[in-house]
Amino acid sequence: MDPVTPRDAATVILLRQADAGYEVFLLRRRRGASFMGGAFVFPGGAADDVDGELRVTAARELFEEAGVLLATGGELGAEELAAVRRELLDGAALAPLLEARGLAVDPGALHYFAHWVTPSIEKKRFSARFYVAVLPPGQTPSFDDRETVDERWVSPRAAIDLAGELALPPPQLRTFVELCEAPTIADVLALCEARARAPHPIMPRMAPLPPPHGFALLLPWDPEYETRGTGDAIPMPAGHPLASGPTRFVMEDRAWKHVDAPAGTRQG
Repeated sequence: MDPVTPRDAATVILLRQADAGYEVFLLRRRRGASFMGGAFVFPGGAADDVDGELRVTAARELFEEAGVLLATGGELGAEELAAVRRELLDGAALAPLLEARGLAVDPGALHYFAHWVTPSIEKKRFSARFYVAVLPPGQTPSFDDRETVDERWVSPRAAIDLAGELALPPPQLRTFVELCEAPTIADVLALCEARARAPHPIMPRMAPLPPPHGFALLLPWDPEYETRGTGDAIPMPAGHPLASGPTRFVMEDRAWKHVDAPAGTRQG
């Protein structure tokens, strides 16, 4: 069977200032969800035709799932903000809802961070851009109690330590590892600028492991990505700035671990 074509999607890494740097907002998807059920993830979802571009998708999904509005033209009170969100969740288009109030989506509030593509072995696939946004003053995020059922603010280091409890999927886990390089929000935004200058899709490939370990998900800079990985591949040029740190994911004790390739593993 041919692989499913990935659907465009957008995800928001929402930050807020904290005493020790910053925290990141996570939502837990319903356990029965068809994609990442039960996992804590960043707000996000698939693109709609009316969105026009992926930063608009990101803003819409953030508002739907977390109740945070990234807009220009003014501010809405908490009650009106909640009312607009309910209309959006009930099927109304975002642009007309905002235009009626003299507002518009603010794509400049979203900063490119990464581009993840679901492995070709999966039946449901997305080509998802990850964007960073900072929580606007006066707004408080909350789960929608439809697609999402819980929420958590967590620092990057704490998220890694709690990866099993949070059931973090590989893209979220990798993102927190990368965010540990940036101790402040200003550092994160600077990291976004650097990453936007050299974007590259990241599509893991599955590689079987000796029993009882199951399989690993290899990232494009893993030395066995092209030789042992299965399914579609998007190789990464040698020396690419994103090609650093741990190279693969393995499942241990029902939690994803981000680890290096075994010692002695060779490229090619």
